[in-house]
Amino acid sequence: MNKEPLIEKTIAFVKEALKSAEGGHDWFHTERVFKTAMVLAKEENADSLIVGLAALLHDIADPKFHDGDEEIGPMTAEKFLKERGVPEDTILHVVSIIRHMSFKNSLEHKENRFSSKELEVVQDADRLDAIGAIGIARTFNYGGFKNRALYDPSIPPNPNLTKEEYKKSNSPTINHFYEKLLLLKDQMNTETGKAIAGERHRYMLDFLEQFYKEWNSKIQ
Repeated sequence: MNKEPLIEKTIAFVKEALKSAEGGHDWFHTERVFKTAMVLAKEENADSLIVGLAALLHDIADPKFHDGDEEIGPMTAEKFLKERGVPEDTILHVVSIIRHMSFKNSLEHKENRFSSKELEVVQDADRLDAIGAIGIARTFNYGGFKNRALYDPSIPPNPNLTKEEYKKSNSPTINHFYEKLLLLKDQMNTETGKAIAGERHRYMLDFLEQFYKEWNSKIQ
């Protein structure tokens, strides 16, 4: 299979599908994940076609924007790939990655969970885009999109949410750092991902320290 035309067609498809998406889950998010995933794939010796297709299609229909439907994304990706004549084993692998890579699914304790080197790479790339400076920007963008409070000292974060609690949570945006973002560093799969995550994690800690300082009007 000629990889380049397929990747180009997938890019065009995703750009069109996400042209009106929320700013934290738009084409630019997908593009960043794709570029990072390709770097990780090279470093980690993963299949670049599987990684590229999964990274490009991973947010083609995010459940958050489709009434919580967790199958519409995998189904949309599968349909697109079948229409392009992609081999069945490649489709199955890509769709399995999309179905299993999200943070909320990691909150479920399932036996025989799907795993592959390519899943680890794409998952790390997606999680890296959720932390650091970009992660902070995306978090507040989504919080604004959902009209959530920035911070409420009377509502403590819960870092031990179940999958269903996480999906239904409407807590202040700052809580999301403790309920997801600050947990990601220790959930990275690849050595390359771990190294990048460490720096971005420290950046978020510095941000939170400054946030609380300003929130409490500490000017010295």
